[in-house]
Amino acid sequence: MNQHGNAVPHTPLHRRQVVAGFVAIGGAALWTATGGAGAAVAAPTAGRAVTTAPSAARWSGAQSANGWPVVERAPEHRVEGAGGTRVSCLGGDVATVLLHLVRRYHYEVRAIGPRDVTGHTTDRVIGPPYESNHLSGTAVTVFPALYPAGAKGNVFPQDLATIRDILAELDGVVAWGGDQEHAKESHFQIAVAPGDQKLAEVAARVGAWDPRPGAGAGVVPDVFATGRRTRARDLRDRQNQQARQNRRSQ
Repeated sequence: MNQHGNAVPHTPLHRRQVVAGFVAIGGAALWTATGGAGAAVAAPTAGRAVTTAPSAARWSGAQSANGWPVVERAPEHRVEGAGGTRVSCLGGDVATVLLHLVRRYHYEVRAIGPRDVTGHTTDRVIGPPYESNHLSGTAVTVFPALYPAGAKGNVFPQDLATIRDILAELDGVVAWGGDQEHAKESHFQIAVAPGDQKLAEVAARVGAWDPRPGAGAGVVPDVFATGRRTRARDLRDRQNQQARQNRRSQ
């Protein structure tokens, strides 16, 4: 299996994600889970969790699906706060934004270890077209074995609220694989074209948080606060509407 969805996580499960079992569908293991802080959270049903994923194919383009040039190499970056965890992606604004997302995920959703996150690859054999964004160094997957392509509805409500909050904080320059037509809830990608001014603005804002106490990743916000939930919902609706328009135009 290639790196697009099959890195085996080695860290202990989050307290909300005690694995109860898995069901094999088309040769892929789809994990289900129960657990919670306080009341138990029901696991998604297998029928609701499955979407139709395209067969693996070779990506031949000079650009990835999000319009960024395919690159042969991308630098490795340390995920601060996550031990020796490193991930390869483009440098500059792309790295600033994606690393902020990975760090918040680590602090607020589930602790990430060195084998739990993947980034740039030169492997052109992909499933859904958005996996090509790994070729340009503009995508990461977090716990791809737990959230493979074709599985939907396996993120717990608290974690989903956090993911939505992170995306809203990044002002739409990152898209989530859970919102794709062929879902992959471990996948995150840059959602704007090279040179987009919004990416530079968001990266500058994120970069300014690092030296400031009480700001940036590691400072856990209340993702259920009314204002934050409203921004997260509005961004979700805008991105989903844009995705529908893109599919109709294809």
